[in-house]
Amino acid sequence: MLQDMLNVSGPGGTQKIPTGISKGLSRASGLAPVLADKKQTFTKIFRWHPPVGQKPEPAVVEIVGTFTHWQKVPLIDDRVRGGWQVTLDHIAGNRTHHYMLLADGKPVQDPNCDGLAIPRGPVEEQFAIATARGPRVFMLFAQAK
Repeated sequence: MLQDMLNVSGPGGTQKIPTGISKGLSRASGLAPVLADKKQTFTKIFRWHPPVGQKPEPAVVEIVGTFTHWQKVPLIDDRVRGGWQVTLDHIAGNRTHHYMLLADGKPVQDPNCDGLAIPRGPVEEQFAIATARGPRVFMLFAQAK
């Protein structure tokens, strides 16, 4: 079995995080083994800026989502450009992902999200943000070419 890995890039280098998705080998019409379901993936840069005038600045900003199996991945404080960012590689394409940004462990708004979704299950509910229509998580429409 092969294990999919999520590459997290930042100024300090790239770190690999297992996604928990295993790919098996299969035989197609008696031919040599090939990877089953070769999936399309893409890279996404997530950026977050604190609201204007927010003091104090958060000590830690993290992202969690279906593409990290709800494991927290830290964003890097970009003091040159301002704000926080992280580059995530090998995000599964052609599906909708749910995610949240956390500042000091609390959900914060992401003006760059593709929309809001109702959380699916208790794992997503624990990270949801409160809205007038009830708890919501952010959506990322993952389209790979």
